Amino acid sequence: MEPTDPRADAGHGHYGQDLFDSGHPREAERIDDAAVVYDPVTTHRLRALGAGPGLRCLEVGAGTGTVARWLLREAGVAEVVAVDRDTGALAAAAEPRLRVVTADVTDETLDLGGFDLIHARFVLMHLRERRRLVSRLAGMLNPGGRILLGDAAELPDGHSTSSAYRQTMDAMWEALRTTIGTDITGVPAYPHHLREEGLADVAAELYCPPLLPDSPLARFWSQTWQRMRPELTATGRVDAATVEEALGYLSSPRLAELGPGLLMAWGRRP
Repeated sequence: MEPTDPRADAGHGHYGQDLFDSGHPREAERIDDAAVVYDPVTTHRLRALGAGPGLRCLEVGAGTGTVARWLLREAGVAEVVAVDRDTGALAAAAEPRLRVVTADVTDETLDLGGFDLIHARFVLMHLRERRRLVSRLAGMLNPGGRILLGDAAELPDGHSTSSAYRQTMDAMWEALRTTIGTDITGVPAYPHHLREEGLADVAAELYCPPLLPDSPLARFWSQTWQRMRPELTATGRVDAATVEEALGYLSSPRLAELGPGLLMAWGRRP
């Protein structure tokens, strides 16, 4: 039997529209719970890549703007162009030297100019055009410019496939794929993609933060699963009782999991 292409049943919906409506009263809180966990490692890598005064930066899928604000306030870059389909949270907290662009980054007519630093986190994995977008973003780099791409990666426990946590997490990835086209299977290939685009100094690292009861990361997954209840059960992998058990586990002292991590890949335009 021929192997099934995971992209074959990819959904054609959109993040922020068909799932995780940006107008939901707790959506910004959900995003910020993840930012609390991942911003320190992201900004550490951006600093190591030379984020500092004089740079023109592109922040793709800027969300609530935590990284954009760090680039401006802490790194002191010259300008940040923040692009997202919904920029309500960014517009509400305007910053000097911040240019907010409400647009779909996959729009081929979108012309933002050249950049010295480009960052995208938890964005490409939700886009069906992810490989083409890597090429477009790399093409926006000025000579000497650097790019940092970060998306989710999992190291699931093969000995715990029947737990409520594992079943719910697996159902989530399937629901994301069939609803909006999310696919994390190709994330480990990002360094190869950057090399194929002619970039130098290509490297990658994986950060798996601790998943602790009632921590910001546990709250992020709890909010994510609660918002996705209909999609989770629609996969046929879990029923409502299994989802409830998994949600309870996230706040339980019994919690002992290596949750999904952030794989970051970077490179430099010679």
